[in-house]
Amino acid sequence: MPMRVGLTGGIGAGKSAVAAIFADLGAFIVDTDELAREAVAPNSDGLLEIARAWPQVVRSSMLDRATLAEIVFNDPAARERLNAILHPHIRRLAMEREALAKPGQLIVHVVPLLFETGYDRLVARSVLVVAPLEQRIGRLVERDRTDEGRVRARMATQIEPEAARERADFIIENDGNLEHLRERTAMIYEQLSREASVER
Repeated sequence: MPMRVGLTGGIGAGKSAVAAIFADLGAFIVDTDELAREAVAPNSDGLLEIARAWPQVVRSSMLDRATLAEIVFNDPAARERLNAILHPHIRRLAMEREALAKPGQLIVHVVPLLFETGYDRLVARSVLVVAPLEQRIGRLVERDRTDEGRVRARMATQIEPEAARERADFIIENDGNLEHLRERTAMIYEQLSREASVER
């Protein structure tokens, strides 16, 4: 069995940058954000289930993401319901996707809500990317062209960084220095690769 690793971190922490470095080092990446979009493609089971729950967010077999985001952003119960609909589809697609990995290749699942949804139970090791709060806010304000209040509200829906630290096997500090980020990620990649070879 290949080693399956979960890569997570709060929004704006730098998960995508770390995933790209893992890929450069030879890991097979399974991006659950990408799979989440696939799970709600036109005529998909996921989209049909969402349409039953919130008919107003599906028009002409297309998901109105902005309207759905407004609903779940302001309603924790709706957010839980959406996660309950989407995550079984995302996990199925993730397992299908990882079957494309080469023998012996380290498999890294990029999962924003790794701990919040119980996805961490599906992986052998977890890697958490953390970054200073003000850096994260600055990145997101610039990237999403939004205001700081909305960014902080989105952050509040995710696990507290300190709670995530306690649960993660490895922590990568992303202080904005790309060279340091590469070095830290490479060290963890080497350690995970050694562990995977021992297990084989």
